[in-house]
Amino acid sequence: MSRIGRMPVVIPNGVTVSIEDGNVVTVKGPKGTLKRQFVPELTIRTQEVERETENGPVRLNEVVVERPNDLKREKSLHGLTRALIHNMVVGVSDGFTKTLEINGVGYRAQKTGKKLVLNLGYSHPVEMEDPEGIETKVDANKIIVSGIDKQMVGQYAAEIREKRKPEPYKGKGIKYDDEVIRRKVGKTGKK
Repeated sequence: MSRIGRMPVVIPNGVTVSIEDGNVVTVKGPKGTLKRQFVPELTIRTQEVERETENGPVRLNEVVVERPNDLKREKSLHGLTRALIHNMVVGVSDGFTKTLEINGVGYRAQKTGKKLVLNLGYSHPVEMEDPEGIETKVDANKIIVSGIDKQMVGQYAAEIREKRKPEPYKGKGIKYDDEVIRRKVGKTGKK
């Protein structure tokens, strides 16, 4: 069985998960609501379990994903479905963030309303409109992208990075804060 698919998704306090016909899962939490439809072959259900902790027994609500057989398609969808539900639960309770860093002389970003304005050495500033449900903040040379949908946060951060990818000689451009740029040695002139 899929090791990830077998693990139940624990529902934290303040988060509600409802499962409708056709495997439509709705997750509501303090940060917002996410809704997604999953394949009908898998069984998605909630259950209440009692777990033993050092403070004594605790009652927890969990989401469990089960597959009917061991066909390759069901096996691959089992872990994926569980991971997507887990990301929905984490998104509505904590949210997701990606941090980008701008390096280069004269490269800078500023926020005007819902628009992100980037000066990246082009003849004109690059303007990007924040998508619905995504918020960006500019802090000196850092751009912080945050939201409740992990896929949308990652996609928008990738689109911002695409405007000026980091180059390997001086490291100028937009990179993720944890990304390591492999540097190259430039040409050396003859003496």
